Amino acid sequence: MADQATRAEVRRRTYGERDLATLHVFAGGFINFGYWRDVPLDGELTVEQRVAAQRALYDTVLDTLHVTAHDRVLEVGCGQGVGARQVLARGPRLVHGVDLVPEQVERARRNTPDANFGTGAADDLPFADDSFDRVLSVEAAQHFEDLAGFARECARVLVPGGRLAVTTFFAAPGAGPELADLLESFANGLDLPHTVEGFLADLRAAGFAEVRAESIGAHVWAGLDRWLAQGPHRDHWDRGWLRAAERGLVDYHLVTARQPAGSEG
Repeated sequence: MADQATRAEVRRRTYGERDLATLHVFAGGFINFGYWRDVPLDGELTVEQRVAAQRALYDTVLDTLHVTAHDRVLEVGCGQGVGARQVLARGPRLVHGVDLVPEQVERARRNTPDANFGTGAADDLPFADDSFDRVLSVEAAQHFEDLAGFARECARVLVPGGRLAVTTFFAAPGAGPELADLLESFANGLDLPHTVEGFLADLRAAGFAEVRAESIGAHVWAGLDRWLAQGPHRDHWDRGWLRAAERGLVDYHLVTARQPAGSEG
């Protein structure tokens, strides 16, 4: 596996120098694999359906968090800020987003000026204790170098009773080498083979309660692969994801947890 400095450079080039929203695979700018449960997969997919699937992934997370107009919300790994619009639509009184890549933060500020965006690391969030009622992260944690540090920081910035929801793909234990053989993003260090079991342990160690993981890969992999199969060659994106999932090497999860002690915000 590439060393940490090399991995950081790969992520900078991928998300900083490139604007992934210009690629067919990420039409709409959400930059996630999508949640395709309500999209028919028996015919040609449209761009509108692709965008709807990406939006649905955010809505799934927000439904789990029960975001209300009274909440202060933080998105960790906010990307280009398009997902923050989905958060704002729920009417929270304050929405912040942080991302490690300065270029992404600038794009987020242009795309969604009604939210607040800044540069920050997942394991060193630039906020005071008890600053938020809800924290979410949508398809970003696979890049985080220190998931235990991320868990601790989420626990720190959440109020008692606050809720966390994270969705992304996790590797099966010991599957890193096989994933690197199948998928370039694991080979070059863009994605890390974190396990969901390890992340759940990190959350519990950070003091979270009601720590749960739900596999939602059945509504991710098939739709993603069908979309990739019909994409233009110039926007080629690795189609090894479905094969990796079918071999049990990777799966997509929704992870939720709650800060104990106190009433919810």
